[in-house]
Amino acid sequence: MARVSVGGPGENGVVRIVIAGDGPGWATLIDPDTGARLHTVRRAELPALVSKLEGQRPRWVWHDTREWAPGFLAAGVRVERAHDLRLAGAILEASDVAAEARRAVEGRPPWLRRGPAEAAALGVADDVPGPDRSGSVPAATLFDDWATAGDATAAHPLAADPMAGHPVADEVVGSAAESPDALVAEYRRQCAVIDASGQPGRLRLLLAAESAGALIACELTAAGVPWSADEHRRVLEGELGSRPFGFGKPARMLELAGEVRAALEAPRVNLDSQADLLRTLRAAGLAVDSTSKWALRRLDHPAIRPLLEYKRLARLLSANGWAWLDEWVADGRFRPEYVPAGTASGRWATSGGGALQLPKQVRRALVADPGWRLVVADAAQLEPRVLAGLAHDTAMAAAGRGRDVYAGLVDAGVVGSRDEAKYAVLGAIYGATSGESGRLVPRLARAYPRAMALVDRAAADGERGRRVTTLLGRSSPVPGADWRALQARASQPDASSADERRARSAAREWGRFTRNFVVQGSAAEWAVCWMAALRGRLATIGAGRPATTPAGASGPVFARVPHLVYFLHDEVIVHTPAEHAHTVADAVRASAAEAGRILFGTFPVEFPLDARIVESYADAD
Repeated sequence: MARVSVGGPGENGVVRIVIAGDGPGWATLIDPDTGARLHTVRRAELPALVSKLEGQRPRWVWHDTREWAPGFLAAGVRVERAHDLRLAGAILEASDVAAEARRAVEGRPPWLRRGPAEAAALGVADDVPGPDRSGSVPAATLFDDWATAGDATAAHPLAADPMAGHPVADEVVGSAAESPDALVAEYRRQCAVIDASGQPGRLRLLLAAESAGALIACELTAAGVPWSADEHRRVLEGELGSRPFGFGKPARMLELAGEVRAALEAPRVNLDSQADLLRTLRAAGLAVDSTSKWALRRLDHPAIRPLLEYKRLARLLSANGWAWLDEWVADGRFRPEYVPAGTASGRWATSGGGALQLPKQVRRALVADPGWRLVVADAAQLEPRVLAGLAHDTAMAAAGRGRDVYAGLVDAGVVGSRDEAKYAVLGAIYGATSGESGRLVPRLARAYPRAMALVDRAAADGERGRRVTTLLGRSSPVPGADWRALQARASQPDASSADERRARSAAREWGRFTRNFVVQGSAAEWAVCWMAALRGRLATIGAGRPATTPAGASGPVFARVPHLVYFLHDEVIVHTPAEHAHTVADAVRASAAEAGRILFGTFPVEFPLDARIVESYADAD
């Protein structure tokens, strides 16, 4: 096949190719600059064509990464860069940074439908159901074409003080069979919105990072988490006893239930019914309003210890018991289904498998293949470090330089202990006004006025029903109709004191949400930039010396090279041939530093990592 040459001066000369479905079983490749059709091929032939074109390092443009990437990975083809119209369209539609530009550019096409998270951001009805809301190539190569195209601040679009900025990840679902011309038109529309926005460099970086995240999510599922079903069964049997038949309870839970019923003198109480259990606890003379473990721990009664243990085992059984093992683990891999930017703040979610909630009991089952290792790394105190960078608070950044942030606060004399430091920081980010956190927050405000001013302003905007915006341009949802009705009622001449109290309470609650949104959302942006930078480095490690013992269950792309297998907000796990483990650990750290430079430029905020090389996830604790 002859080499296809496309692309022009746009995106710093980087090649762009649109892939679109073109009738049943067919796909078309298009040059978005000219609209010329480059190839129309059967879908079965597409991976081979894409593999050849990857030599030009294109940015693939498509409606939805989930439509194309899994098939390529199954065929042994991994693409480097993409632009996901679904994710990008959602971000641009809700972003305040792009508000003026949206009004100047033709509107979003109806086929790119809204999901619940975007609908909430816009204050409109959603169109479709969405997910549950409850050393090598420099990392910049993933972003350079987007972060610099047409931007006067190309050297570093985020170098300016961001204090003037004000924060939604969205699930957008559309038909993958839209016409090639429609996809090209939507791509051009999105580029026009970005170009006309007030901060094109930031938006380009955000869309490039989120599109990289969509690729990573597909790769995490394709590679899978190395998982020992035998070890998992041993964990369950050690905790619960033998697997019961049918829907019966395991022996250990039955034993504990008997102890609770005897202590409460209630032989028929249903421990799995919150209402029944609450009534029984009150009948036993216990002043309790909740059956949560936090409420129960405050009680002094012989039933509490076995009850707490029963609830712990019940969670293990329901979330990661034998049924979960049967459904989610096969051929030595757990393959969760990630939803990139699946929450309003841009944090990831899962639509199956519960990968973001793996309890410590089952982490012994997450074990490397023979001859391989796990590199487990998590960012220390990510959110306070992000807050320092957002606010350009040099004193707060200095508190975490080369050390634990909380220890830095103690050394600076802000608080007396590490625990107090943690309470103070969490209170500042989450809006605590009472208790230990509320007592300590004023000390933080005196020591770090710029950081506190940023979150206080975000809270004040939220209390007024305004949006707030993350560092790169993701904007928060607006309050719903009920919230606005409460505020309107309280402003009426005949409003009662109860109306005013309810309105103030609702406003403060929304202010706490927006206060946290700017920090958590910007931390999510750091995390996806970290993963994207690491993904680029891992692609080159071991390329000249692949693993002698393949990890066959990881699939054709990842069987002989280090690869990401797990992500949890500020933590990653890389599955790597043992001989590359230390190189991978260095790459993980270098990528974290790169993500910090990408977002905060030369501002001196550090993102240190604790990177451990282990055979089992449990050994990393």
